[in-house]
Amino acid sequence: MSLGPVMMDLEGTSISPTEQELLENPLIGGVILFTRNFESIAQITELVKAIHAVRSPHLLVAVDHEGGRVQRFHEGFTRLPPANVFGRMYRDDADKARKYADQAGWLLAAELRSIGVDFSFAPVLDLAHGVSGVIGDRAYHARPDVVATLAYATMHGMLRAGMQAVGKHFPGHGGVAEDSHLALPTDHREMSVLIKQDIVPFAKMISNGLSGIMPAHVIYDKVDNKPAGYSKIWLQDILRKKLNFQGVIFSDDLSMEAAGVAGGYGSRAQQALQAGCDMALVCNHPEAVGEVVEQLQGYKNPTSQMRLTRMHGKRDVSYTELHNSYEWKQVSTMIAELDQSPWMEMDV
Repeated sequence: MSLGPVMMDLEGTSISPTEQELLENPLIGGVILFTRNFESIAQITELVKAIHAVRSPHLLVAVDHEGGRVQRFHEGFTRLPPANVFGRMYRDDADKARKYADQAGWLLAAELRSIGVDFSFAPVLDLAHGVSGVIGDRAYHARPDVVATLAYATMHGMLRAGMQAVGKHFPGHGGVAEDSHLALPTDHREMSVLIKQDIVPFAKMISNGLSGIMPAHVIYDKVDNKPAGYSKIWLQDILRKKLNFQGVIFSDDLSMEAAGVAGGYGSRAQQALQAGCDMALVCNHPEAVGEVVEQLQGYKNPTSQMRLTRMHGKRDVSYTELHNSYEWKQVSTMIAELDQSPWMEMDV
């Protein structure tokens, strides 16, 4: 059975009978995990194994696990610093910043792969314009070349651990003050400005083999009157054709306030897929998943299915094997020490 175009979430620490039935539906292609799904290393490992066992090829299991404010799993995992820490480090020592970003990327991916998670929605490629609170210290830097450099280092580390990277939030969420979880932001900048600034990290990462991209629930009104995640102009004309992106386009969570401009959940998913997304995320509203599945009956996109299979994790290693390895002991200590570094003490 191929991977479907919908990524759903789970309510608890195990799969309920209702969720099991949904996971078996061919329109489902993956599961995104949250903090509520985590109880212990043993439990989360069994949960991921159970999700993978539902279908063949196995359903994708993903998580938002960037570091800083956005790290879903804590106990048994190294505390990862926000991306801003590496940007501050870069100002003093660019080589050191690249090395640490690479090691942090490896650690992020290796720890998640050790419990079976296929990929994380990381790294953030937004610029630190000093405008967006929801982005804030999740951005590496204000300069697009620095963001691209550190994001590439992070992706390089992730790939070494067997995990593909997903850059977000195309074409850049850093230029608006509103949080798209709570409102529908509009970015009034010209396309020429976006090309010279916010789009640069995405373009450079694409040229370096980025496998996944998540568009922003933001309207760029000088380009289109629809949010980027619903826009054929952004996803097909610009991302696919102009930037030649061949990887997976994941919608941002369709339960976010900004996504409501497209109507009900079924309509949101349909419009996201029609615009060019390969997979639509439906989170924190269990009833909405059924609505989306009903709306998408008969939907097939062989190209998307092929792209999605590339997101499966590689290089399986158990949690115990990882923690017994010299590399993990060395890298986890190095990254954990950033908690006491001067970069962590600054106002971010």
